[in-house]
Amino acid sequence: GGIIAAIFDLFTGTRLEALAPDIAWGFVNSFHYLAGKLEKREDGYARELGDLARAPEGSEIYARSLEEKQLQCQSVAEQRQAIECMRDYAAEMYRAQSGWPWSPAKGTRASSASSASQIAAVDFLRARQLEQRERHLPQGPIVVVTGPADWHDWQAIWSRLDAIHARLSHMTLVTTGQRRGVDQIAAAWAARTGVDVPVVRYGLYGTGRKTAFIRNRKILDLKPVEAVLCEGSGVQANLYQLLRQANVPIHALRRADQAADAVKFPRRVPPAAIEGGQHGDT
Repeated sequence: GGIIAAIFDLFTGTRLEALAPDIAWGFVNSFHYLAGKLEKREDGYARELGDLARAPEGSEIYARSLEEKQLQCQSVAEQRQAIECMRDYAAEMYRAQSGWPWSPAKGTRASSASSASQIAAVDFLRARQLEQRERHLPQGPIVVVTGPADWHDWQAIWSRLDAIHARLSHMTLVTTGQRRGVDQIAAAWAARTGVDVPVVRYGLYGTGRKTAFIRNRKILDLKPVEAVLCEGSGVQANLYQLLRQANVPIHALRRADQAADAVKFPRRVPPAAIEGGQHGDT
């Protein structure tokens, strides 16, 4: 975390100050890249472990091989978790310094023919699968937030999200994955201390004029329970119509109603505030 703060401090007051967020982003991304490599290695061990667990033998050699493979898989899983923890802390420091969030988871049946090692291996695989499902597929009620990239009134969006979060504390936020405007404002809200809301960036996949409209229908298929829609293009109007026809409660924000001079996020937070857990919401 101190390295991230040092990067910003190093370039403050120089012509390179505007580049500090990009350099710090790359530092955080290095942890993310390594975590991805470890996850792939973990998946490989898990497949091998699964193959062993599905072909049980009564020999001591088999039991030892199973235990060793499980230990390898668990060791890499712990390494991944540690690197992800470092990445998340560095990402929080990045958010504090730049003002924006950093962005880029049936029970075991035992029988007399099963050895203790095999049951433990199956249990481990099940626990790992559940962890991945929660990490990559959050289960909370879906709240959609979308709008144009040139939207600046973050306070209007945050106030709606605060009200929704007060009623749906386990919500999952779905945006269209833009790095500016409404989507970035929503991601910044979710990254605040005490909010802890997962964000699913539902970007465009494919090419062609109909791609955005197809995405709108896929967002509708997620069965959102509420939406915050900021006035934008015809694609945004189409999403509004789809959600309205599905009787999804919508908080519609008009472009003309934006605050003329929206207060910007504080750009810097002292590193000590992060380390002490006392940094305020931005």
